[in-house]
Amino acid sequence: MRTGRGPLWLRRSDGRRHLLDVERWCAPPDLADRSLLTRCQTVGRPVLDIGCGPGRLVAALLALGLPALGVDLTAAAVARTRAIGGAAVCRSVFDPLPGEGRWGTALLADGNLGIGGAPAALLARCAELLAPGGTLLAEVEPGEVDERVVVRVEDAHGTCGPPFAWARLGAAAALACAADVGLTEAERWTVGERCFVALRRPY
Repeated sequence: MRTGRGPLWLRRSDGRRHLLDVERWCAPPDLADRSLLTRCQTVGRPVLDIGCGPGRLVAALLALGLPALGVDLTAAAVARTRAIGGAAVCRSVFDPLPGEGRWGTALLADGNLGIGGAPAALLARCAELLAPGGTLLAEVEPGEVDERVVVRVEDAHGTCGPPFAWARLGAAAALACAADVGLTEAERWTVGERCFVALRRPY
C-alpha cells in the first residue's frame, strides 16, 4: 500500500495462491471500476466503500460530487486514501461506523465479499449499514465458486503474514447468501474478466 506495487498473494492452506492486484488498486479507476461509479451516481446517495484499500474509488466518488467514506483495517491503506483526497476510517466493518442505516450505496469491490470468511455475516452487516432501499454493489468471482478458506498474505520473498479466514463466491453463491439475509438481486453484470452483482435492501 505504501509503494503502490506488488506482487502480493493470498496463500491458501492447501498451497494454492491468488494474486492481489496491488497495482490496479493503486491506479486510477479502470472500466470495470467505472461501472461501479456509474451505478453509485444513478443511486445518487452517500457511498460506503468497505475494504477501501488505497482509496481509488472513494477519491473518484468525491470527485464526482458524491459523499463517500472508506473503511479499512489497514492503517497504510487509510493513510493513502486520505493522501489522495478521500475520507476513510481505520476500522473493521463490524465495528461501529458513521451513518449506520443511512448509506444509500455500499461497495464490496476487489474480492472484499471474502472479508471474515463468513459472507452471510458480512452481507447481514451490510444490510444493517444500508438505508431502506439502499444498494450493495459487490464484486464476485467468475464462474461457480463457493469457498471458505484460510489464507496468509505472501510477499515476493515468500514471507507470509498471520492466517485469517477468507471466502470466494461466484454470483450464484453470493445471491443465495444475500437471500438468506433479506437482500434481493437487482442486477448482475460483467466487465472484462470482473463480475458484479447489485443487491437491494427492502424498504
